[in-house]
Amino acid sequence: MAAHVLRLRLALLVGAVRGDRGVRRVLALLASAAVTVAVCVAIVSLAGGPPATAHAVLVLSAAATFLAFFLAPMLTGSPDQLDPRRFAPFAVDLRQLPWILALASLVSVPSFALIAVTTCLVVVAIGLGAPALLAVLAGVASVLTTALAARIGMAISAILLPERRSRELTVLIAIPVLVVAFPVAAYFASLKWDGHVPTAVDAATTVVGFSPLAAPQAMLFHIVAGDTAAAWTSGLIALASLLGLLALWGYLVRRLLTFTERPYATRERSGLGWFGALPTNAFGAVAARSLVYWLRDRRYIVNFIVVPIAGVLTVFPLIVAGVPVWAAALVPVPLMALFFGWLPHNDVAYDSTALWLHIASGLRGLPDRLGRLVPVLLISIPLLAIAISVTLASISQWSLLLPMIGVAAALLLSALGMSSIASVVFPYAVSRPGDSPFQQPQRSSGHGSFGAAGTFLGALACSAPTIWLFALTIVEGDQHAPAAFWVGIITGVLVLFGGAAIGGAIFERSGERLMEFAETT
Repeated sequence: MAAHVLRLRLALLVGAVRGDRGVRRVLALLASAAVTVAVCVAIVSLAGGPPATAHAVLVLSAAATFLAFFLAPMLTGSPDQLDPRRFAPFAVDLRQLPWILALASLVSVPSFALIAVTTCLVVVAIGLGAPALLAVLAGVASVLTTALAARIGMAISAILLPERRSRELTVLIAIPVLVVAFPVAAYFASLKWDGHVPTAVDAATTVVGFSPLAAPQAMLFHIVAGDTAAAWTSGLIALASLLGLLALWGYLVRRLLTFTERPYATRERSGLGWFGALPTNAFGAVAARSLVYWLRDRRYIVNFIVVPIAGVLTVFPLIVAGVPVWAAALVPVPLMALFFGWLPHNDVAYDSTALWLHIASGLRGLPDRLGRLVPVLLISIPLLAIAISVTLASISQWSLLLPMIGVAAALLLSALGMSSIASVVFPYAVSRPGDSPFQQPQRSSGHGSFGAAGTFLGALACSAPTIWLFALTIVEGDQHAPAAFWVGIITGVLVLFGGAAIGGAIFERSGERLMEFAETT
């Protein structure tokens, strides 16, 4: 059975380069081979450097590879040729199928690249003084662990996510990965090695080396360094991780073959976009409609473009006025967070006559208020994560990471909470759908400015304690950093949900007034 599955796997691999798309796939294969060769050359070159440098680079790279193999199936949504459910009609022995599929998974282009890179790592470890037998065993354990991580990622994706995934659902999955990965990459990229391993990198290497992510690789370098206790610890963790992943993979195979999942509704496959990707409730419907508007209507798009540009442009007048560059660089992120939260303060007016959908359907106020904030959160959080990372990397002040996150969260979430109230209390006329975003209609009263100013000032007032703690962190040291982080998060969340609840209650009682406003403006 194992030989038959391996032959099928090889046939699929060879067949992939045939047909109409054969040329493109051959080019992709050649590009993958070139990248693999470049990585192998870089790894082998580490053999001539300090062992500590090779230890840090290879252990952290192995951890990143493990996470990439695990997360890639969830992000790409590509079909699994080795899905256990494909073998259900053939009455395959459940005790044999897990290890057969795990072995067959090694016959793939990513696995070939993984094997080549791991072989180079083993050569480097042997060159630095690791025993050849242990190095080979660690390499085998590393390849099997990473391959099993990919299989488990595929199985989890098959259980929890639809087989044919929409673009929108992929975006929802990718955003948290981007928010976490970009700051981490920017942090490590900003460090200066100067001939030795930075303290932060050394600490991260130690932590990762005692985890399933890179325990086999860490074991080899602990042996090279002569740290027997650490080598035993990493080796036992590597063995336990391999056995644990095998057990989990076996369970997932049985789960896929013996349980029938509730079929996904046809909405996911019917081209409904965001309406198919978000929950089938009032909140999901409002969020999907808002996302469609924010991502297609040029009036919204212009707002999203202007905010980052305006945030960056504030740096230059401050520098000209004599403000130190490092202090001026700290201004754009809070300003961007504040303006992102301020954007939906008049979203009811942007709906125009489409507002009747919300009112005529008897929609409750809280789902309406929270659903309208989803587009701003989905776009602003990744942008702020990138902005924070770039800012702190440019001024080399990563000790300000926690307070900076706290200030951005407080300003963004507080402004969103205030906007949830202002948009139903003080709406004002805006350009109608299809008009130029720079065209402003005549207004019969100045009441609309109350909502815009109230949102701005209310968010600043609610964020004042966090801003004060941020200033103390800059002046007195990072002992105030945790307080700034938690005060900012808690304040922002409380104001967000409090403002949404208040705005929702007002929305439910003001349907007639809001509809009259939408019709007359």
